[in-house]
Amino acid sequence: MSGMLVLAIGLLHLVGGSAAQSQDATGSRFVCNAIPPGAEPGCGYGSTGNRVQSSTPVEDELRNTIIQLRETILQQKETIVSQQGTIKELNSKLARCEAAADESTQGKSRGQGSRRKEYGKNTMGDLPRDPGETIDQLGKTMQSLKGRLENLEGSSNTANLGLYLRELLRQRLGALETQLLRKVAELEEEKSQLYNETAAHRQRTESALNSLLERITELEKSNNAFKSPEDFKVSLPLRTNYLYGRIKKSLPEMYAFTVCMWLKSSASPGIGTPFSYGVPGQANEIVLIEWGNNPIELLVNDKVAQLPLSISDGRWHHICITWTTRDGFWEAYQDGERLGTGDNLAPWHPIKPGGVIILGQEQDIVGGRFDATQAFVGELSQFNIWDRVLRPVDIMGLANCSAYMPGNVVPWIDANVEVFGGASKAALEICEDRAFDS
Repeated sequence: MSGMLVLAIGLLHLVGGSAAQSQDATGSRFVCNAIPPGAEPGCGYGSTGNRVQSSTPVEDELRNTIIQLRETILQQKETIVSQQGTIKELNSKLARCEAAADESTQGKSRGQGSRRKEYGKNTMGDLPRDPGETIDQLGKTMQSLKGRLENLEGSSNTANLGLYLRELLRQRLGALETQLLRKVAELEEEKSQLYNETAAHRQRTESALNSLLERITELEKSNNAFKSPEDFKVSLPLRTNYLYGRIKKSLPEMYAFTVCMWLKSSASPGIGTPFSYGVPGQANEIVLIEWGNNPIELLVNDKVAQLPLSISDGRWHHICITWTTRDGFWEAYQDGERLGTGDNLAPWHPIKPGGVIILGQEQDIVGGRFDATQAFVGELSQFNIWDRVLRPVDIMGLANCSAYMPGNVVPWIDANVEVFGGASKAALEICEDRAFDS
């Protein structure tokens, strides 16, 4: 700035005049003119001595340049004054900060006097006389502010470090999550493979079981593939209350009946109950039984008739029983011969329908509550029931295998008989087997 002042003064001397001060409405301005010898100061003269003289273009240009330089100098002066005020304020703040720092490091023991002394040293009042000293102080202040800025930047670096660490942690968590998802996917794939292997194994097992069941069914069919539907027997080898056979058909209401069968048994005492028919309210509707040391008995509506039959020698015997409601007349046939007759066996009582026919057990309730001591032990076949009294010739033809006549109410066929508890069905041609026994 001092260089600019020297330059301006030089220009003023170059024009060749002394400074004349004038006052206008806008402020102080200086106009410089050449004054002839003996002329009155303050007035402009030309070369002819006139009071007002026109100037050349060069002079006008120089005059305008000088005016602009004066205005520039004034503006710079105002700027310097403003900067001096700013420097004073910064010196004041810096002094207070340094005093506070000295007080914190030296302790309270030094008191307030030293602070006032420090204030006395500073230039908080007037500006320093040397502009270089002012510039040095301003540089020191700027250096102090730069240090504080660096501290703030250090704090910012710490914050940036925290942001960096958070970002690093986020990336690490993302990587761990990716690994976890990959592991879960692998486990799911292993689970799927295990499930598929288990399903395949289960399918193979089920296929093998189905094949085995089909083979068993074929074997059962081959065993039950009797030459004729009636060529089979039911075996009841033990005296228990759970081995029995059951006829799927029931009886209609009847006023007469004929029951015929082949029996083979050597059980003692008594062969047991070859068959029984029970209806609701009367478990002993029709029963053929040999129990203990008693003879074979026929029960109709729980009424009893003793029959003169003997079949416990372990051979096949053909047995037929007839009955009619008229006078309760009955007949007993063994191997085609009539061995006994009688009457007054539940006379005028019709046989009730809708009951259950059981082979090998005596019923205490319809279809159940069997007694092992009354169970039949042996084999039986050709069990047929008619709803009429057969003629003696027909019975003889059945006994000597010269004729076969299935029952019109209950015929002996494989599909009509089911067995339980260990009872079994087996193929049998009764006439050939009976001939072999003979």
